[in-house]
Amino acid sequence: MKHETKILLLSAALAAMMLPAAAQTSTTPTQPTPVPATRKPGEIQERKENQQDRIGEGVENGSLTAGEAGRLESQESRLNQEERRMRAANGGKLTAADRAKLNRQQNRLSKEIYQQKHNAQKQNTNPKSEVGKRLENQQDRIGQGIENGSLTPAEAARLEKKDAAINHEVNNMREHNGGKLTPAEKAKVNRQENRVSHQIYRDKHNNHRQHN
Repeated sequence: MKHETKILLLSAALAAMMLPAAAQTSTTPTQPTPVPATRKPGEIQERKENQQDRIGEGVENGSLTAGEAGRLESQESRLNQEERRMRAANGGKLTAADRAKLNRQQNRLSKEIYQQKHNAQKQNTNPKSEVGKRLENQQDRIGQGIENGSLTPAEAARLEKKDAAINHEVNNMREHNGGKLTPAEKAKVNRQENRVSHQIYRDKHNNHRQHN
């Protein structure tokens, strides 16, 4: 009987020792599988997107004229070309020196965007004439394309230069006709605007995209 009692006591003690461990195992929460953090775009890409948004907004709200926007987009296009050359020379990556150089260039462009948007030159956002309304509509379409990436800087630069040329021509025509356009001049300008309008559509619906 004594031997059996010892066995029972030992069994009870062993069970008591195992219970806390079992309880700890059962109550320890399972660690969730780590979820990979969303990959943020690089600083260079973020800055490019921000610059494009600022230019697009300026085109739409009239704080940038077609000529100003065209020059800014030409600069942005040259920066994109330089970045592509840098990546091609380094297996698709940018070196620390490359990033520093591009950031300095973006700093200069950022200041120029600010200056151009806050100078005295403004686009007429409330034109009365048919020609003026068409030009305003085209600027809105270009501005939207710049912001949503359906127009690359190179495409936007070409379109803005064409609109700037039309604006310049219209101003010259008005100066020679007491502020008005003759029927022949209106017809000529409308044909030019038709061509630009078709080009805007084609550029916004092709496979070229601004990579933001």
